[in-house]
Amino acid sequence: MTNTQTLVCLDVGEKRIGVAVADTAVRIAVPFETIEVDGNEIEAIATIVIKQDADTLVVGYPRNQAGEATAQTDYVTAFADKLKDIAANIVFQDESLTSVLAEDQLLKHKQPYTKADIDAQAAALILQDYLETHYAA
Repeated sequence: MTNTQTLVCLDVGEKRIGVAVADTAVRIAVPFETIEVDGNEIEAIATIVIKQDADTLVVGYPRNQAGEATAQTDYVTAFADKLKDIAANIVFQDESLTSVLAEDQLLKHKQPYTKADIDAQAAALILQDYLETHYAA
């Protein structure tokens, strides 16, 4: 029997947080939802982690084009620190260009989409990259 885990991924922004989920047995990340940053986001994340029975919280780690930390990196790191009592493991995964790729993917569907859809899709891309890096077949 395979030991599978559920992972929840966050694409943290100052207005919205994109959320994606995946099971390590299936290794396919799917957009889950978007959380508005309104003072209740920590509780909303905790609820998702509990409902999904997630072992690990993957947090997108922003950097500039040169691969260096930015003010957004500091914001995300400080935000992740607030989550330390929510999940057993918190890990960071590079999120370079995921929002651009997410919007490109949504454009290909030729359906209307919102900025929230982009954020959730970006979280799925971050999580898929994490799965491919750490759970390769």
